[in-house]
This record gives sequence, structure tokens and C-alpha cells, in this order.
Amino acid sequence: MADRIELTGLECFGYHGVFDEEKRTGQPFIVDITCWLNFAEAAADDDLTKTINYAELAEVAAEVVEGPARDLIETVATDVANAAMRRFEELYAVEVTIHKPKAPIPRTFGDVAVVARRSRKGK
Repeated sequence: MADRIELTGLECFGYHGVFDEEKRTGQPFIVDITCWLNFAEAAADDDLTKTINYAELAEVAAEVVEGPARDLIETVATDVANAAMRRFEELYAVEVTIHKPKAPIPRTFGDVAVVARRSRKGK
């Protein structure tokens, strides 16, 4: 059985992109994270230490997004997913979406996003 914790709309400012201007001036990125785990014991005991602290999850993501510049948001999403899996051993899987609302596209668009999913074998 897998329960789910979702953190959506986390706003971060980063310097990711293939163009020099993106790395120089930066831009906003929005992060959505879905975590799969079993939090039945945490719920039964009403104990935060037996589940994912979403404030800590937000910090893990922000450290990556606000960290060193990357060319691709695919790399950023993968780095966030891997960092979450390392930090939270109780995770069965995590899915990270990185939105780039100010992507340099010379057309009107609603959103650009990439999704990275990582999971542990056997869970």
C-alpha cells in the first residue's frame, strides 16, 4: 500500500537554461513534488517523525533549484528527485515536476514543465 504526500507550487528562483541571459538574470521556477510512502504508522501514532516533514522536503527541493546553474530543467528535476530519495529513506517513490513559466519561447504558452520519477526496487 502506498499513501501520498503532495507539495505543489513551491516557488524558487534559479539560473537554469541554455542561454547566457537565463544564467545571468535568472527566473522563477515552480516545483511540484509527489511522494509515495506508507504513513499508516505515523497517522496511527500522530507522529511527524514517522512520515515526511514537508517543510524539509521543500528545503531539499529549494537547495537544488536555487543552487548551481544547469542547462536543462530535466537535470534539475532529476537532481531534486535523487536528493529526496537520499534524504527520506521511507520513500517508495517520488515524482518531481519543474515548471519554467518564463521559458524563452517566442510564442504565447501556458506552461513548460518536465517530470522526473524515481523509485526504490521492491517497495
